[in-house]
Amino acid sequence: MPEKKSWIISIADANQRLDVFLSKKLKGLSRSQLQKMIGKEKAMVNGVIRRSSCKLREGDEVEICYDFLGEETIVPEDIPVEILYCDDHIIIIDKSSGMVVHPGAGRSRDTLVNAILFLFPGIEKVGPAQRPGIVHRLDRDTSGVMVVARTEKAYKELQRQFKSREVDKRYTGLVWGRISQKEGKISWAIGRHKRHGERISVKTKKPRSAETLYQVEKEYKDFTLLAIRPITGRTHQIRVHLSASGHPIVGDQRYGVRNAKVRCPRLFLHSSSLSFFHPDSGDRVEFQSPLPHELEGFLAKINVKTA
Repeated sequence: MPEKKSWIISIADANQRLDVFLSKKLKGLSRSQLQKMIGKEKAMVNGVIRRSSCKLREGDEVEICYDFLGEETIVPEDIPVEILYCDDHIIIIDKSSGMVVHPGAGRSRDTLVNAILFLFPGIEKVGPAQRPGIVHRLDRDTSGVMVVARTEKAYKELQRQFKSREVDKRYTGLVWGRISQKEGKISWAIGRHKRHGERISVKTKKPRSAETLYQVEKEYKDFTLLAIRPITGRTHQIRVHLSASGHPIVGDQRYGVRNAKVRCPRLFLHSSSLSFFHPDSGDRVEFQSPLPHELEGFLAKINVKTA
């Protein structure tokens, strides 16, 4: 499936040409790549294919489809990546924070896919060309366990399980403030923000159902440590749901910064466990990733709940 990205044109961006606007948003693309994308009718304004010279107006929605990158060869790179488990069918990764999962618009190097192709060149033809073996993603700044398929059979079976919600995903997250309910459910629909298309929000014209379960694990003076289970798998779902509830993830620079004086070294969101049916044996398997040392260190510095 092609990747898509969209923006809502602000007053500041109004009256620009389409190609000029996209060149600013997709800084990693060369001029020839950008022209190629627009020439192949991959850019739309308000759902209509437009030329490079199209003048944008405030409130316009610009959308690009960048499967055109699939024509480029992904370069295997010797990038450190932690393998938790591997067999002939799957690879279990403990992804580090800061690593992008696969190439996309503006990025073709230094991704998890580049690293995986260096270690396992056989997955090159498993799934889409630009994200071979990738059946799900973690945000760039989210760390933790994820699965990669090594065969087409495993790829299709894991995709099916994610789609039918048979995969059990668990996260550990630290949020701002104290949550009165020990456990709960957030079920607000989310989608692209009405005016800021690069953000996901509960304020959207195209809502998609989303459900996140949480349970309080530990209370601190100014924070709450949560065990989080997303039922659906929308982009930025956990971060958006918790921010909208008034308890943003600590270290989240996009969806809610509370106190700049309290500096967490990174986004405090970690994929702690992943459970699914093995695509070959059919057995239920579970893989876990411990909380990274930098997040453990942050917890050790903050004050516990006061009486």
